[in-house]
Amino acid sequence: MPLLNKVRTAASGGSGGDTAARSLSRLRSALTLFFALDGFLFAGWVVRIPAVKEQTGASAGDLGLALLGVSAGAVVTMTLTGRLCRRYGSHAVTVATAVLLSLSVALPALARSPLALGLVLLVFGAAYGGINVAMNSAAVDVVTALRRPVMPGFHAAFSLGGMLGAGLGGLLAGSLSPTAHLLGLTLAGLALTGAAGPVLLRHPSPAPPEVRPARSAGTDAPGARPGGSRRAVLVFGTIALCTAYGEGALADWGALHLTQDLHAHPGAAAAGYSVFALTMTVGRLSGTALLERLGQTRTLVAGGATAAAGMLLGALAPTVWAALLGFAVTGLGLANVFPVAVARAGALAGPAGVATASTLGYGGMLLGPPSIGFLADWFSLPAALTTVAVLAAGAAVMGYLARDAGEARTA
Repeated sequence: MPLLNKVRTAASGGSGGDTAARSLSRLRSALTLFFALDGFLFAGWVVRIPAVKEQTGASAGDLGLALLGVSAGAVVTMTLTGRLCRRYGSHAVTVATAVLLSLSVALPALARSPLALGLVLLVFGAAYGGINVAMNSAAVDVVTALRRPVMPGFHAAFSLGGMLGAGLGGLLAGSLSPTAHLLGLTLAGLALTGAAGPVLLRHPSPAPPEVRPARSAGTDAPGARPGGSRRAVLVFGTIALCTAYGEGALADWGALHLTQDLHAHPGAAAAGYSVFALTMTVGRLSGTALLERLGQTRTLVAGGATAAAGMLLGALAPTVWAALLGFAVTGLGLANVFPVAVARAGALAGPAGVATASTLGYGGMLLGPPSIGFLADWFSLPAALTTVAVLAAGAAVMGYLARDAGEARTA
């Protein structure tokens, strides 16, 4: 009997409830570890980009082209992973892509030319895109099984893993070569996958087979207009895009705004993204309680509106400290919008919905930095950063307009 059926039997007083509940708790813990591992490995690679650039002799332009390999590999794989999850199960695909991600994170350190770097980053990006779709698909099923909105907790684990990976990488950068560091990440990733993977592989996806067809790509909910679910998935994917645009923009341009426009000390400028990431993590850690109190629609609307107000302050504030406050508020606002959007898309269309929303969201993270750069050239950097507020406000409006789509299924 599928795990979700056992949990429902337990809820109605059936036998085996304690065993099913413990099994689901272990499954949730193992999946949380995969989210943390994803953030940890990706951040560990990011902090070694300067050293790998020097090692390969890449110019800034060469590096930019090579880094597109991550994006290209991720986007292509995201569009395919939903099909793999439907065929083999999201748990098996999560474990397989975690192994591939762990192995491929070491490859950039072995590259000796910009071309070789770009090619290995295609593999790394493919693994990164695949695990993000697979583990989010698995998380949607756990949310359904628990009947609690715990998706933000998984994304908080990703943020915490990223902070740990970046912090550890910064400490080791001066004492370890990129090769030693990234090979160490490979060993750590394989060890953690070996510890958590069997838990996922022992349990099939918690959703029962009879509901899978109703959650397949292109299948509308009962009573919905033809194509209604597909349109709703695209709406939630666009919401994810709008919020990820802000993450990418602040990661690449926040520090420059503080130094160039507000003449911040380098230390204060470096704190800009750290403050944003910290408040986003705090927001996600409290996200389940927030969703239980407000519901999904109000959380989306409040989050988008809060982020819009925070980014207007961050972009237009006349002082460094006011701008940092704006970045902090923006992080709190954006914290739970992406997880909720992905969960709603997954509730409507299963792994295919998660794949669509994740691909659009990742596209937003890629779109943000270059868009800000072009707009800064045409207008100014503060004016360009206000587009983050505009898109966050747009996400709030779309969340309200899509208030009836998918919410009941994830309650």
